[in-house]
Amino acid sequence: MFVKLYGSAIQGIDALTITVEVNWNAQGRDYCIVGLPDSSIKESLQRVESSIKLNRFEMPRTRILINLAPAYIRKTGTAFDLPIAIGILAASEQLELPKGFDTTMLMGELSLDGVLRPIRGTLAMAIQAQKEGFDQFILPIANQQEASVVHSLNVMGMASLQDVVDFIQTGVYCRSSKQSTLSASSISENAEEEQDFSDVRGQDNIKRALEIAAAGGHNAILIGPPGAGKTMLAKRLPSILPPLSIKEALESTKIHSVAGKLPEHLGIISKRPFRNPHHTISDIALVGGGNSPQPGEISLAHNGVLFLDELPEFRRSALEVMRQPMEERKVTISRTRTTVEFPASFMLIAAMNPCPCGYYNHPERTCSCPPGAVSRYLSRLSGPLLDRIDLHVEVTPIGLQELSSTATSTRSAIIRERVMQARKMQRERLKNEKTSYCNAHMGKSTFKQWCRLEDGSQRMLNSAMQKLHLSARAYERIIKVARTIADLSECETIQAEHLAEAIQYRSLDRAAWGM
Repeated sequence: MFVKLYGSAIQGIDALTITVEVNWNAQGRDYCIVGLPDSSIKESLQRVESSIKLNRFEMPRTRILINLAPAYIRKTGTAFDLPIAIGILAASEQLELPKGFDTTMLMGELSLDGVLRPIRGTLAMAIQAQKEGFDQFILPIANQQEASVVHSLNVMGMASLQDVVDFIQTGVYCRSSKQSTLSASSISENAEEEQDFSDVRGQDNIKRALEIAAAGGHNAILIGPPGAGKTMLAKRLPSILPPLSIKEALESTKIHSVAGKLPEHLGIISKRPFRNPHHTISDIALVGGGNSPQPGEISLAHNGVLFLDELPEFRRSALEVMRQPMEERKVTISRTRTTVEFPASFMLIAAMNPCPCGYYNHPERTCSCPPGAVSRYLSRLSGPLLDRIDLHVEVTPIGLQELSSTATSTRSAIIRERVMQARKMQRERLKNEKTSYCNAHMGKSTFKQWCRLEDGSQRMLNSAMQKLHLSARAYERIIKVARTIADLSECETIQAEHLAEAIQYRSLDRAAWGM
C-alpha cells in the first residue's frame, strides 16, 4: 500500500514542506529511506521500529521504501520520526488515515518507547504550514506553545505515538489547542528587565553615550580600567531599548528555535536578545556555519545586543568575519549543496581595558606596561573593525564619594521613554525604507535628505576629519550619531553642538591615543 504524509525541513531560518511517501511491498525484506537524508534520519528506522513494537503494533518484515521529496534538498535532524512511523502503520494497513488527512502536517522525534521529544524550528514550520494551507499541525507537546502563536492553524501537541494513533482513529483531541495571544502589548508586558540603570552610581557620561547608542541603534565600545563598571553598564543596555515589535519577536523566536536555544515552554521571545559569548568562541560559533549551517551568536543577537567583553582577547579571525555582517545586517553561509542566509541586525557593544595591565590613563594608578605595549595591545583590533563602531567611550572609575552616595539615579524606564521618542521620529523618517528602523541603518538617499550640515558644522567636521585621519565610513557614522543626538533633543536639524558631541566619541581615532 502507498501512503503520502507531510512534514517540514528547515532551510536557514525558514521551512520547506516535505512530502513523506511510504510504499509497502509484500516482496522483499529490507527497509530503505531515500531523498537525501542525513545519518540521523537513516537511524530513525531503529527508533521507529522500537516505538511501534512497544506500542503493541507490528513492524512489517517486508520491503518498505520511504521517500522524502523533493529529493534534491538535504534533510537533517530527527523530526521525521513521527511521519515515518505513522506512514509505516498506514501503509501496512494497521492504521487507517481519515479522509482529509492530507491537510495535516506531522513532525516529532520518537524515543524508543514512543514518547515524543521536542524538536527545533517549530515556529518556522508552523508559519510555512499556514502559508501552504494546512489545517492541522501535530507535534510534540513541548513545542505546542511555540507553534500556537500562528493563528488559523490548529496546533495539537501530543505526548506519544499512541496519542497520535488514538487521535487518527477517533478524531478526538483531549488537550487544549488554544492559540497563544500575540500582540505588542502582550510582548511589552513580558519584557520587564531585572537590571536597571538606577543601580549604577555616577557614570552619567557613559549612560548618556549608551542612551545615544540605544536611540540610534549604534555600535559602541567602552574602554576603561578593571572595575570601572563597563560590564555592569553594558548589561543594563537592554533595559532602555524599545520593546520588540511583533515582527521582531517572530524573527528572533524563529532564529532561537532553529538553533535549539528557545527556552522550554516559552512561546515567543518577548525581550530583546542579549548575547555575551566568551572570548574563546570559535569563528563558526560566532557568525554561524557548520556542515548543516546553524545560526551563530551574531544571528542569535538579531534585534538585540551582542556584548563582547575583553574585545582584544577574541581571536582576530573571529572579529574580522563580523565586518561584513555588521554592514549588511545578515550573514550568508555557502556550502557545496546549499546557501543559507541568517539575519544579523544587532547592536555591537564591546568592552576592553586600555592596556595589558589595565591602568593606562587611570587618574590615580600608574600604568606598568613597557614602552609600546599599549599600541601593540590596541593593534589587536583592526582599523576596519573600529571604523564600524560608532561610539568610542572612555570609562573612568568613580570616586569613593560617588560610590557611597545615596542619591537616586535616573531609572531605565525614564531613559527608555526618551529613546522611544527618538525612535518614533526615526520610524517616520525611514517609513519608505523597508529594512531600516533607526539612524544606524539609514540608507544613502535618506542620509542625504536628513543629515545635511550647515556651513559652520561642515567646517568643524572637515577639521576633525583631517586631525583624526578619519575614513569616509567614519565620516558618515559621525553624522548619523549627530542625527541621533538631535533626535534625542527633538530637533529637526543637526546643530553644531550635536556634531561636536558626536565627534568626541571617536577616542580610538586620536593620533596620540595609546602612544
